[in-house]
Amino acid sequence: MSHKVIAVVNQKGGVGKTTSTVNIAAQLATTEKPVLLIDLDPQGNATSGLGFNKESLGASSYEVLCQSVPLADAVAETRVPGLFILPANANLAGAEVDLVQVPRREFQLQKALTTGSYAYILIDCPPSLGLLTVNALTAATDVLIPVQAEYYALEGLSQLLNTVQRVRQTLNPALALMGVAITMFDKRTSLSEQVLQEIRNYFGEKLFKTIIPRNVRLAEAPSFGQTIFEHDKWSKGARAYKQLAKEVSKRA
Repeated sequence: MSHKVIAVVNQKGGVGKTTSTVNIAAQLATTEKPVLLIDLDPQGNATSGLGFNKESLGASSYEVLCQSVPLADAVAETRVPGLFILPANANLAGAEVDLVQVPRREFQLQKALTTGSYAYILIDCPPSLGLLTVNALTAATDVLIPVQAEYYALEGLSQLLNTVQRVRQTLNPALALMGVAITMFDKRTSLSEQVLQEIRNYFGEKLFKTIIPRNVRLAEAPSFGQTIFEHDKWSKGARAYKQLAKEVSKRA
């Protein structure tokens, strides 16, 4: 079993969750320790963002969760040395319904992860607080929350933190909040600064120092099926994710 399982979660879509998961995972893999990225989002953006064709997957996270397919049979190597992926596609949308009948349904992912030895496992959660996200939180040692610096940023967070708290009380007492990362920061707007202050006041030490800027190269990379380091390793976005991954491994 790996020693760090990090659920990257925010039930709001479009906050840079997948971008963060993919690029932190890719950077952590450069330390010559194997890293597994689990795509737990039926949209499969992490899967296509790493260059996989979602339509022609063999076994995926759906089969692992719902049909007891062993993790090793579904994990694929990516182009990034040391980075592996448990891919996902639209089939995973059926998991919420299929798992309802399963005893100990919240523990399916945790059960699957008892095999395989990775230094880090990062889970890209879907933008909802349903059964898939609860599976991720039950299997995780840590939670990383990407937050976009925008007006309603803090609005959904109390709901998310309540869910984390509930999971901690009932399913996974070891779950810890590793940190909150500001994404898509646009320093040209005073609003971003304001929101940043608010988040800083609210989370204090839990806020990562590295701020991920709004960056065209970051936005482009997934359409090429590439990490930011493959797409443009000198970009602002690449430098920021390199720094953020360093902070993650420190906190881990």
